[in-house]
Amino acid sequence: MVTTLAGENGFGVQQELRRLVDAFVQEHGDLALVRMDGAETTYAEMQQAIESVPFLASRKLVVLTTPSAQKEFIDRATSVLKDVADTTDVIIVEPKLDKRLSYYKFLKSHTEFHEHAQLDGGQLAPWLVRRATEQGGSVSSADARYLVERVGANQQLLGNELTKLIQYDPAVTRKTIDLLTEANPHSTIFELMDAVMSGQTARAMRLYEEQRMLRVEPQQVIAMLAWQLHAMAVVVSAGSRSDADVAREARMSPYVVKKTRGLVRGRTLRDVRELVSKLLQIDTGSKSGAFDIDQALRNFIVGA
Repeated sequence: MVTTLAGENGFGVQQELRRLVDAFVQEHGDLALVRMDGAETTYAEMQQAIESVPFLASRKLVVLTTPSAQKEFIDRATSVLKDVADTTDVIIVEPKLDKRLSYYKFLKSHTEFHEHAQLDGGQLAPWLVRRATEQGGSVSSADARYLVERVGANQQLLGNELTKLIQYDPAVTRKTIDLLTEANPHSTIFELMDAVMSGQTARAMRLYEEQRMLRVEPQQVIAMLAWQLHAMAVVVSAGSRSDADVAREARMSPYVVKKTRGLVRGRTLRDVRELVSKLLQIDTGSKSGAFDIDQALRNFIVGA
């Protein structure tokens, strides 16, 4: 049997790969396992691994990671994978597949095809709740969402942070999340901009001071604010279009679009342009020697 694990969700792909490999090794032993990286292996070597008979085992498993790195494999995939022996299982791992190629179409139609797309914020929170249960812990839906907002929408990082939290205390709470995790700078900048837009100047200044205490330089803050303003401009310009459509066309995370939607509620494109203009003036001024960029950012926060 030939199985394809595809998609840019590296965490999901590796979890599925580990599950399949562990199940095979438990039944047939690790001598029956062959791993090959397409970036370091020739087509001939991969072909031989697929077509040779198992050694000291009734079955063998061949794991090919990005075999498409060898163009010859793409060209000959149909012939080498179409008649794999009944005693051989093949797992193909392809994080990025061009859906226009016949190679993709062949894998999709002639192999056991599993595509792992990146999870957005709305999917990550329920996943964290399930994963906590699997690890013998617990986390509420609200606290799972808070963890996503604090750490960011990186599934690998979230999984690692959740494991750490459960090891400290199986009952994960907002208190332990604050105690044991570090806020993602982009998440903090979102909070800062949210405070600015809602007129919570004291909160906005506190968040900025926290970033400075963490040695985040003003130039980095400008870059992150610019990124946030770009997202705001995209969402405001999109009007009532769905988050999914906006995310796809702007090549943004659906999670970012959804969060930004709340940030710009009641705001116009003109409002966002004014903020962009003010930030641009600070960025331009920062390139001259006699300019207090730190104070300029404080003024931006107070007067935005």
